[in-house]
Amino acid sequence: MRPLSVTPSSNYCSPATQRKRMRILGDYGNWRKEEVKLLKLLGPPLVAAVVALSPISNPPVSMGETVDVDKGGSLFSRACIGCHAAGGNIIQPGATLFSKDLQRNGVETEEEIYRITYYGKGRMPGFGENCTPRGQCTFGPRLREDEIRLLAEFVKSQAEQGWPNVE
Repeated sequence: MRPLSVTPSSNYCSPATQRKRMRILGDYGNWRKEEVKLLKLLGPPLVAAVVALSPISNPPVSMGETVDVDKGGSLFSRACIGCHAAGGNIIQPGATLFSKDLQRNGVETEEEIYRITYYGKGRMPGFGENCTPRGQCTFGPRLREDEIRLLAEFVKSQAEQGWPNVE
């Protein structure tokens, strides 16, 4: 005869109780095996997706880049938006700041955008401090070299993004 245990940690149950549990739970053992197979099948792709979408793989924009974009946007709003609202061109429609027009007009790099902004081209006046000839340059306030570089970087990045909402 087996002595009764009064400790709560006893795992013993009678064969009748075990049969009763099996009837209630059904074929739990096979279900558990299927669940393990499913986890083994889906686990690696799920882990890969989580890692690919995590901030470790896609770090947020640095504070310096955010500040430069803000400064570039502010300069654009102050000096360029009168003619180039949302990347367009109200003076010469074929010379917008969208990638397709920039490429068609041979303006594909930040350096070329800088040069045109500094010295002007066609109907576009130059905004550089030392812009010449005088008739090609703006009669309004001039921009420093670092401001024009910032503008060129801003325009290039906006063109690559299709000019999202700029105000």
